[in-house]
Amino acid sequence: MAFRLYDTATRQVQTLDPVVPGQVSIYHCGLTVQGPPHIGHIRKEVVFDVLRRWLVRAGLEVTIVANVTDIDDKIISKGAEQGRPWFAVAYENERALHAAYEVLGCIPPTYEPRATGHVPEMVEMIQELMGRGHAYAADDGSGDVYFDVRSWPDYGVLSRQDIDDMLPAEDAPPAGKRDARDFALWKGRKDGDPASASWPTPWGRGRPGWHLECSAMAAKYLGDEFDIHGGGLDLRFPHHENELAQSAAAGQRFARYWMHNAMLNLSGSKMSKSVGNTLMVSEVVKRVRPIELRYYLASAHYRSIVEFSEDALTEAATAFTRIEGFVTRAAELVGPGELGEPTLPFAAAMDDDLSVPAALAELQRVIAEGNRLLSAGASDDLRAALAAVRSMLDVLGLDPLSPTWAGSSSGTGEREAIDGLVAGLVEQRQQARADKDFGAADRVRDQLTAAGIEVEDTPQGPRWSLRTKGAR
Repeated sequence: MAFRLYDTATRQVQTLDPVVPGQVSIYHCGLTVQGPPHIGHIRKEVVFDVLRRWLVRAGLEVTIVANVTDIDDKIISKGAEQGRPWFAVAYENERALHAAYEVLGCIPPTYEPRATGHVPEMVEMIQELMGRGHAYAADDGSGDVYFDVRSWPDYGVLSRQDIDDMLPAEDAPPAGKRDARDFALWKGRKDGDPASASWPTPWGRGRPGWHLECSAMAAKYLGDEFDIHGGGLDLRFPHHENELAQSAAAGQRFARYWMHNAMLNLSGSKMSKSVGNTLMVSEVVKRVRPIELRYYLASAHYRSIVEFSEDALTEAATAFTRIEGFVTRAAELVGPGELGEPTLPFAAAMDDDLSVPAALAELQRVIAEGNRLLSAGASDDLRAALAAVRSMLDVLGLDPLSPTWAGSSSGTGEREAIDGLVAGLVEQRQQARADKDFGAADRVRDQLTAAGIEVEDTPQGPRWSLRTKGAR
């Protein structure tokens, strides 16, 4: 394959050249589990899930690591506010993250390390940096340890900033720092911190700094050099800049390529917990089906900012319902068959920096041809079109016939109950039509429509589906 991606470090499109031929290693920063995930967080998960699926389809072995930051000032504060242990808050939100992965059909990471499980590796890394002259313990008795940004000439290379133009690092008070821009590798325990939120080190009890966690875990699971480091664009500075500096200063080659997805915004501002403009995954999937939310999050180019609105979400859900309609009708006529191969234009689009919009345009072209074939009845050409469409949807994690989405309109038990109720009404409507009592037939149809159920008359008989919530 010749997969090309926009490398955020060089600001150029690069052809992927893996460290190990035939294998691709990816690290992307996971969630700080201070709260449940919103759809802004999950956009990144969907992006890297699609990337992984495409690389695997291209015949590559993919290892993907996504960490969980389960110790943090905000997590500790949330525990104190709620009157329960900080780790209970972290674990509850970690489970919510896993539920969001599952509900949106994301394949779990190969490894999902927790920060609290890798303190020894972090201490070793700090000692390495100290030995090389790039880190120092604060002399104010705080127990903090800092990275000396001026000791590393390439600091700022990822975000293309000059040190003198940077604002002070806000991760710790400046009192113990040689330079206000130095960032914390280790944070000494403060009065009032739970004893369980600190670990013993040569510099006293404390806990790791955010940036250090990712560097230590990436090195443990992927080695000193790996292929792709990813995350939201908001992490490029300071988080990824600091990761790169400390890892390189410790003697690692670190990431060959940097891949950042743009933000999902609400009313022009980045969706975040701190400003309260969040949309929790668990709530959004009550308004649209999970597969429709995934389509919404995956359909834009990953480097494009997405401005969230309920209208845009509903339009995406309606667009996916049309795609699903072709797959369902074709499968009823010729059987689901096996997955085929994506078309060459689809493959070219995906190889071009994961250009999903262009890939979807090709998908729609094949569906348009498939709809023409549908009107002519069962044929080998229709089977081939369905196989190609399902293959392309599978790459995007959107094949409605896959086991992931079986019964996705509602729970399995609910679907069976609805099937029975709707079937009875549909039968009544069919009998009324046969008796030429069209008024009665229309009343049954209106009753179904009012309940959110659409009935479509096809050559194979009536089909019903749940109308997308919010559709007009």
